[in-house]
Amino acid sequence: MTDDPAIQETVGNLIDRARAAMQAYDNTDQARVDDAVTALAWSLYQPAHARELAELAVADTGLGNVESKVTKNTRKTFGTLRDLLRVRSVGVIEDGTGNGMVKYGKPVGVVAAVCPSTNPSATAVNKAMMALKGGNAVIIAPSPTGAKTTQRTVDLMRAELARAGHPQDLVQILPQPVSKALTTELIARADLAVVTGSQNNVKRAMQSGTVAIGVGAGNVPVIIDDTADLDAAARMIRMSKCFDNATSCSSENSVIILDAVYDKAIAALEEAGAWRCSPEEREKVRDTLWQNGALNRAVIAKDADVLAKVFDLPEKAREAAFFLVEEGAIGGKHSFADEKLSLVLTVYRARDWADAKRIVHDVLAVCGRGHSVGLHTADQAHARDLAQSSEVVRVLINQPHTFGNGGSFENALPFTLSMGCGTWAGNTIDENLNWRHFINVTHLVTTVAEDKPEEAELFGPYWERHGK
Repeated sequence: MTDDPAIQETVGNLIDRARAAMQAYDNTDQARVDDAVTALAWSLYQPAHARELAELAVADTGLGNVESKVTKNTRKTFGTLRDLLRVRSVGVIEDGTGNGMVKYGKPVGVVAAVCPSTNPSATAVNKAMMALKGGNAVIIAPSPTGAKTTQRTVDLMRAELARAGHPQDLVQILPQPVSKALTTELIARADLAVVTGSQNNVKRAMQSGTVAIGVGAGNVPVIIDDTADLDAAARMIRMSKCFDNATSCSSENSVIILDAVYDKAIAALEEAGAWRCSPEEREKVRDTLWQNGALNRAVIAKDADVLAKVFDLPEKAREAAFFLVEEGAIGGKHSFADEKLSLVLTVYRARDWADAKRIVHDVLAVCGRGHSVGLHTADQAHARDLAQSSEVVRVLINQPHTFGNGGSFENALPFTLSMGCGTWAGNTIDENLNWRHFINVTHLVTTVAEDKPEEAELFGPYWERHGK
């Protein structure tokens, strides 16, 4: 917490207003809760708002592209609303199981939601929907870079809440100019902090003394094995890699191709729009991508034609959708094995399946451990082996990673913009952030018929193996 009385007063007033809004909000009435959640979804999903905020985000941050952000604003919001309206989250949420237990969902309180510049509107609405689903109030701490967009997003959410008859102060935002001190004070005084963005922000939240949920860094490696549909794999990789100019933590950062299909897979990627950098061009990309020990802001999430100019690639490269850089070995931080947040895809050639798994392991050791991997294959044994051996939360098979990892209408993952990465990444959750993380549960326990087996039932097999 800060010693600055002005910051203390500012954050204290926001917290007080949030608690007052919660008292006026019937957080035990599921229908009322769901109506408020739907109001938030509609504030972003409606076409004019989705486009306005997409355009504002690109102008505000200089990251990504408008059409992708329109898709993100609508698809993520629609999918999250689908998930939320299918579950009970307040009052009695589980009963009638026959085990003598009834579960009651209850609010966690005031949620501090830290949002990144890469998704200044979609993440704010996504977290607010989940928070209100649990009967909570939320105060959003925007990235300074995306603060104008997030402010407008919050204004729209508050207006829609008021139109639907809900307290506006269920959703608030830190005032501009946003500062580290304001965000730190908010986290310290909230009941729950949910942090998406830089790993520095995550670490500070985890050390704040407030219950905190942080998420891990992405750096997704994807394998193409010798049974894959190469053209389909290339199309999915292009679709995913190019979405919002690779701002997503779920965007492919490297592709590992088995030797038996390497040349054909590279040809398929080129056919899908990739530019294959020569060794000399690769060095130009390397020298430009990282400068002074950090990613170059001039290349993060920029359009492909802009990148081609910045990298000083041939005129023909400006027609490409993304860029391939081939590596023979895995480097460390600030190498092509690291997260790049740009339309640059590292390519590794694996001798065989075992070597491909080794490369995945080594890439994730540089950055991204716990997050996710992908695999294009027709061999389900490979899929199961990768899931068994990889230290990640999510393994996606034959999917465009960006569109599947954070929830999809074609897989079972819940929609989210925040991916927990387990203890591998120092996270408290090992799944996609969802509504369940925003409630406490009271268990009403009554007696049932005794369920106590005989000793022999439990110990018998052990006694037979080892004796008593």
